[in-house]
Amino acid sequence: MYRLTPKENLLRMFDGEIPEYLPFYDFWGWGAGLPFQTGEKSADGYPIDEFGIEYTTTDASMGGMMPVPGRILLEDVTKWRDVIKTPDLSGMDWERLAKDALKDKDVEHNPIVLHNAGYFMTLMNMMGFVNGLCAMQEEPEEVYALFDYLCEYYLERERALLKYFHGDVYELADDTAAQNCPFISAQVYRDLVKPFHKREADLARNAGLKIAMHDCGRAECFIDDWLDIGVQLWEPAQVSNDIQGIKRKYGRRLIIAGGWDNQGPISYPETSDEELREELIRYIDRMAPEGGFCYLVSVVGRDSDEPFQRKMKLVRDVYEEYGKDWYRNHGY
Repeated sequence: MYRLTPKENLLRMFDGEIPEYLPFYDFWGWGAGLPFQTGEKSADGYPIDEFGIEYTTTDASMGGMMPVPGRILLEDVTKWRDVIKTPDLSGMDWERLAKDALKDKDVEHNPIVLHNAGYFMTLMNMMGFVNGLCAMQEEPEEVYALFDYLCEYYLERERALLKYFHGDVYELADDTAAQNCPFISAQVYRDLVKPFHKREADLARNAGLKIAMHDCGRAECFIDDWLDIGVQLWEPAQVSNDIQGIKRKYGRRLIIAGGWDNQGPISYPETSDEELREELIRYIDRMAPEGGFCYLVSVVGRDSDEPFQRKMKLVRDVYEEYGKDWYRNHGY
């Protein structure tokens, strides 16, 4: 039997200790917050978010929502005041929203990870990557002003989340990197994005929450800045980063939730179950020593596909059979 609940065990890691057992980072099960979709649709039938950005999905994105190609909400960043309007939240029934969001979650035993929204990716979704990246280089003052405007809205949402959702972790999210390199320099991040991540992190930390960061791609150049604003956990920490070097450099100061090759051949549908099992064991043996690690694994496929379902069951089975008691079995 374990003395600690999954919530207590995870928070123990945030305190810099070796966990009682290896945490399984349940991104979807632990997450709570507001959906970006409004329930409304555009004239063409696409879901839209609170700003009016139209979204769609494909099999290739495995259900992930992306802006509809060719639909640009904001053409000229200097005109953002005429185009971008944040919603009025004064009439939101936050108590009901929280009750609905948490009704199927075991909040006594499992942590609640609160999610809000980002800045870099919101700008890209509004303008498209070409226009958005050019705006950050050519009109940084306007981008900063837009982010400041968005931040006030996100902070209003955050205050409500903190009051009604009773979270344990506040996770910032901004995909500032592609697979092999960041989209922006560390200096651009410091100048245009970090100040607003910091405002959100400060509010959550002052309310007693731990701070996490979701950032896909090769984002390791931002780690020192994340630590500076209080981030203690990074997911999914993809393998295009120097994961072992990061573990050596930062130790338990930065929890790696992930570090799994979720885009490489080992995660493809045609990879045999035995190959996947063997690599999962090597993954745990590589990442678990000295702590600062949460098991977080995904493979390529759609939820409805039988191979995907089988492989994700195998992912869970390896965790239960080999990974969960790794620290106990290795003398920690």
